[in-house]
Order: sequence, then C-alpha cells, then structure tokens
Amino acid sequence: MNYRISTEPGAKLRIDKWLWAARFFKTRSLAADAVEKGRVRIGGATVKPAKDVRVGDLVEVEIERYVWQVEVLGVCDVRGPASVAQTLYAETEQSKVKRQAEQERRKTYHEPAAGLHGRPTKRDRRTIDRFSGGD
Repeated sequence: MNYRISTEPGAKLRIDKWLWAARFFKTRSLAADAVEKGRVRIGGATVKPAKDVRVGDLVEVEIERYVWQVEVLGVCDVRGPASVAQTLYAETEQSKVKRQAEQERRKTYHEPAAGLHGRPTKRDRRTIDRFSGGD
C-alpha cells in the first residue's frame, strides 16, 4: 500500500489524527481524549484535537506517566505499520534519557498498594484498628 507521507515544511495535519497515524494511540478517539485532557502539548502549549501539527513542531505526549518529546518529521493521514509510523517523528535525546530513567525507577519501586486485593479480612481489620487507635 502507498502511504503518502509529506515531509514538506508547510505540511500539516490535525494533532489527533497525527498521534493516531504515528501509533501513539490505538484509536483516534483515544488520541483526541488525551489531547482534551491536556496530555499533549505542541511547543509547550496545550491544544485542542483539531489543532494542526506541522512538520518541524515539537510535540510532548504523556502516556501512562511516560513523557515523549518528539519532533514532527512528516505527516500521514492514514495509519500504516509501525515501521512507517516511526518515520513520522524523531524522539529527542533528552526525552529518551528521561523515559529510560522512569523505566528504571518503575523496576525498582513497587507500589505499596499493589499487594492488596479487595477488602481487608477480619484479622487485617483488627490490626488496622489496633494501629490507628480505633475501637
């Protein structure tokens, strides 16, 4: 299939469509939702889903607390395979370092509540009450 990727400086595309085509989000509605919630910034400013992104823009995308800082290299209005999608952007070195640091932090840090499942048992409740001073 022929993927029309435009790399000209004036090329533009809606940000939600570009995020979907660049495979940051699985669906266009998820991309639009992330933009609405302020998790996507173009040049440091939050935008709306209909905002055009242009070749050369710096886009920040926050996905599950990972922040991707990418430069737009091309626009394509159809979603292609990952190999094609990766040609639409280039991640900055600073962004790569931050993401790797966050990955390392997640490997070593465990969420305290991760071991808890459901409601406390009767025994757990008594222990909690004993420590919290409850009757």
